[in-house]
Amino acid sequence: MRKLLVLGFVGLLAQLIDGSLGMAYGVTSSTLLLAVGVAPAAASAAVHFSEIGTSLVSGASHHKLGNVDWRTVSILAVPGFVGAFAGATFLASLPGDEAKPWVATILLALGVYVIWRFLMLGGRRPDFAGSPSPLFLAPMGLFGGALDAIGGGGWGPVGTTSLLSSGRLEPRKVIGSIDTSEFVVAVGGSLGFLLALGSQGIDWGYALALLAGGVVAAPIAAWLVRHLPARVLGVGAGGLIVLTNSKTILETLGATGLQVGVVAAVVAVLWLTGIAWAVKQESIAARQRAEEPDLEPALG
Repeated sequence: MRKLLVLGFVGLLAQLIDGSLGMAYGVTSSTLLLAVGVAPAAASAAVHFSEIGTSLVSGASHHKLGNVDWRTVSILAVPGFVGAFAGATFLASLPGDEAKPWVATILLALGVYVIWRFLMLGGRRPDFAGSPSPLFLAPMGLFGGALDAIGGGGWGPVGTTSLLSSGRLEPRKVIGSIDTSEFVVAVGGSLGFLLALGSQGIDWGYALALLAGGVVAAPIAAWLVRHLPARVLGVGAGGLIVLTNSKTILETLGATGLQVGVVAAVVAVLWLTGIAWAVKQESIAARQRAEEPDLEPALG
């Protein structure tokens, strides 16, 4: 019973982060399940079944608050479903762990770019020109869905990182669209696991505990995304990307727990400093916007 209560809290915390920054539900939940001895396929299966409910509530909350770009969701849905189904079906035989450090390196580089992009704005507003093309979204959906099923998380890190770095959508719509499309990915992964493992290979208690916590957090996270400035969200998401993937890379290279902890602490301090700087720059931009109406009569 205590384990289920802990999982419920983890589901709440994971969804609060995921719904606010567009990633980390699967990674956080899967990490805990693996830590308590659940097999990788069974852990990923429990996470994906819980995500059917959490992503549905999260998507509805984001839609209600205007955080979803439905064109992006519609293009991502089918390749995301196919990728997740394929990844779940072949999880037992695919060398997902071998690919992790390479993927983590790419994501870390993109995370650094996302932070740089939003920190270098000065007092200006971020610009988001055009819309992501199907040629960009479809491969991203296929790869993200497969990685999500194989690693127990990956849809958010791949999708949110790629869309933020493209500069095509403002952060709140990136996060809302990724969270909403994750419902289809979760369904695809869950069907794949049912075929590969059968219902007896899935711990439904774990899935329901994660679901309960995630459903509570989803509306709160969607509200946060609606009200936080794009600059702050961008730096926050980028920092999470760097923190998560630097840990993966260091562990792959054989770093000790102490070394990983020290690097994580340094990255966390830099991350918080970046967020503070973003808040300051947003304050400058807000003052400039407030002064603009006063300038217009003088110009006339």
